[in-house]
Amino acid sequence: MRSEEEILVNKAKNSDHAAFQALYDLYVTQIYRFVFLKVGQKQDAEDITQHVFVSAWENMNSYEHRGFPFSSWLYRIASNATVDHFRTHRHTVDIETVPEEYLGNENDEEATIDVALGIETIKVKLKELEPDQQNVLIMKFVEDKSNKEIAEALQKTEGAIRVIQHRALKQLKTLIDARTHN
Repeated sequence: MRSEEEILVNKAKNSDHAAFQALYDLYVTQIYRFVFLKVGQKQDAEDITQHVFVSAWENMNSYEHRGFPFSSWLYRIASNATVDHFRTHRHTVDIETVPEEYLGNENDEEATIDVALGIETIKVKLKELEPDQQNVLIMKFVEDKSNKEIAEALQKTEGAIRVIQHRALKQLKTLIDARTHN
């Protein structure tokens, strides 16, 4: 039995715009969040996300189902697009304020401020990690992807993903600890 996603992908491969729109609707928020956490600027994230889906539409015929969700392919495109973005744009980090929806509905203002500062610290320090480390942490802890899905998206083995994750978390902790001790 084929999943709803597989049916949509097959229709999209046959130039069915409605099917691709359904795939877009399923994944645009995840891909945007992934890109935004990498680039840190709303306009850049929107542009790159648009590029990801245009590229996916233009290359639907090359997509092959390999037992992984369609999103793995989209994450690979998004990852490559962010690398291209940094390669071609002179980039200054301009971390925008954390959107309210990421902070929750906390009544205690002090706790809300602590959460916001913690999120900002992580966002800033995340950018100091290697691109593969950033990708793995975002996919794992923000997008809740399995190591298998991350491995497919980044074209690495699951073992490599575990090693990258371990090293990234250790490095992130070191960077955050250094910031709090300064």
